Amino acid sequence: MVEARAGIAVGLAKGHIVTKKEKKERPANRKGRATKKTKFVRSIIQEVAGQAPYEKRAMELLKNGLDKRALKLCKRKLGTHIRAKRKREEMSNLLREMRR
Repeated sequence: MVEARAGIAVGLAKGHIVTKKEKKERPANRKGRATKKTKFVRSIIQEVAGQAPYEKRAMELLKNGLDKRALKLCKRKLGTHIRAKRKREEMSNLLREMRR
């Protein structure tokens, strides 16, 4: 990691001393972030449409205590490990809500 500027011409910290400017957030940095309205609409659709077949199967696997198998199923359907972990967590939370 480069240290703060020292104001000299040689060394790792060489260069003119300046103050960093605060950059404002660009609209592109907000891309993909879910809004309140989007979250609400998706929750309504989830209520009406229910779960996808693979989600139902994952929930059955979780009921039987086969967490790793559920993760493998989700990973195969969703493509990445992180998405699969998030989906498995979502399904287990849904099961927990259903038990109440």
